[in-house]
Amino acid sequence: MGYAISTTIDQSFDEALSAVRAALTEQGFGVLTEIDLAATLKKKLDVAIAPEVILGACNPPFAHRALLAEPSICVLLPCNVVVRSADDGRTVVEAIDPATMIGVTGNPALAEVTGEVAARLRTVIGSLGSTV
Repeated sequence: MGYAISTTIDQSFDEALSAVRAALTEQGFGVLTEIDLAATLKKKLDVAIAPEVILGACNPPFAHRALLAEPSICVLLPCNVVVRSADDGRTVVEAIDPATMIGVTGNPALAEVTGEVAARLRTVIGSLGSTV
């Protein structure tokens, strides 16, 4: 998948969600939004899916730099990080690859900041365990 940084880990959903939050904090990200997709779909559509949470992660200095390079970049922020339960009892963790922002905007001035954000998100994902 060219637009995501991802791993599958041998942790329960709850353990993985906690580990992702801690790893994001260690890399300077705060969680601005949290969407419990399973709860939302159950409430709105009365359908059941495996546990899945979307965390809207933001590192303010990087967001500011991106905004200076591309005034409309906020339509692509914050960076989504998804934690979802897999069918085999493991947990999938995925984050948007910030390099996709260059493709979407066509603005090469974003390359430096998106590269730095991508490196930090790869560190977050890599700290969780082996990539599958």
